[in-house]
Amino acid sequence: MTALILVVDDVPANVKLLEAKLNNEYYDVVTAKDGFEALAVMKERHPDLVLLDVMMPGMDGFETCKKIKEDESMSHTPVVMVTALTDVQDRIRGLDAGADDFLTKPINDTALFARVKSLIRMKGLLDELRLRDKTGSQMGILDEGQNSFTSDVSGARILVVDDDSVQLKRLAQVLGAHYQVEAVDQPESAQNIAEANDFDLVIVSTMMTDMDGLRLASHLKSHENLRHVPIIMIVDEDDERALLKGLEMGLNDYLVTPVDHNEMLARVKTQIRRKRFQEALKSNYKQSISMAITDGLTGLYNRHYLNTHLNNMVRESLAKNKPLSLLIMDMDHFKQVNDTYGHDVGDQVLQALSKVIVNATRGSDLVARFGGEEFVVLMPETDFKPALDAAERIRRTVEKTPFVVTHEVGQILKTISIGASTLNHMGDSGEALLKRADTALYQAKNGGRNKVVAAENV
Repeated sequence: MTALILVVDDVPANVKLLEAKLNNEYYDVVTAKDGFEALAVMKERHPDLVLLDVMMPGMDGFETCKKIKEDESMSHTPVVMVTALTDVQDRIRGLDAGADDFLTKPINDTALFARVKSLIRMKGLLDELRLRDKTGSQMGILDEGQNSFTSDVSGARILVVDDDSVQLKRLAQVLGAHYQVEAVDQPESAQNIAEANDFDLVIVSTMMTDMDGLRLASHLKSHENLRHVPIIMIVDEDDERALLKGLEMGLNDYLVTPVDHNEMLARVKTQIRRKRFQEALKSNYKQSISMAITDGLTGLYNRHYLNTHLNNMVRESLAKNKPLSLLIMDMDHFKQVNDTYGHDVGDQVLQALSKVIVNATRGSDLVARFGGEEFVVLMPETDFKPALDAAERIRRTVEKTPFVVTHEVGQILKTISIGASTLNHMGDSGEALLKRADTALYQAKNGGRNKVVAAENV
């Protein structure tokens, strides 16, 4: 389905006109006649963008926008306020309420669709990130996200690029009261400065004498480390071409000259808040990926990841005719630790054992917690004899390493038993490789523990 747009206006003729224009561009449209109905429709239909009239009875557009942005379930839906008002104070009031942009009646079709396309593209990115965040929350590995429109962004870092030294100084002074500002009047150095620093926002003038501001903005957007830094362009109030071109390029917002300082502060705050929220979502996603594949107690890879990676390694080793070995090890009499000292001490021993194993293996080896007190080491490009040598080294290290615990006993000495197997290149599988090592581990346990047993390679 194409993007769904909610049109809110108490004048039926205005609604029909906008609906017809949007339908002609293949957008789906739902409508509401006032703010109350708009909020109800949003909760039911979840539109991708709202075109919101300012002057409505009962609940005006400012109050409606504020309620949308205060509701975490709706706050990330872009809101474009449609108004006949031209007073700058009304624009600032709308921006403070959370509006993403303004359209002035009568609506210019080119401006309308440029803004709609830009904001829907931004909404799509946020939706994807929020869905990943929600999945992590449902799995119990992440906290619920915070509403970005109430976060404090004071102290954020801003780069301002403008070769008009007078205008640059004024902008830097106003922004400097709230943010850390880098003011650059030589645009040819701006890209290097942007790449070398961690900015939360860039403001670029499109009216510079010796450089095309849009070209500079395009270069910044194409750089890997700067791709997600929001850019606000400063455009001449009569230069609609530059404004529309910038929006088509993916620039995030704009200011028209002469720049109203209060409007600038409102737009800057909105963009930085959105960037911070996107960063939080991405960080949460990376964290959820990490937590999905690692063991919470030891920080090692978990069994699910091991099984997947083992199958991949077996396929690659068979295809390239390279050796692959596997060790599975189990702490001897571990139940006695839990029964004697408690499960918290048992956890400390397992954490210490995991570090011993990691320190005794190579960086190319994969160490995973298989479950309980069992650990697996997957050793790529390793034949049977080197694998047995490594297993024996691990066994000896554990045997002579006292595990420091918080219990009054202070230290605990333990041993491990290890089973080892090597890939058979005659149609072997990851499951079979693991099973042979597990059988060898069972033999080590039955044979007196604290020993390494090699599996028969059949």
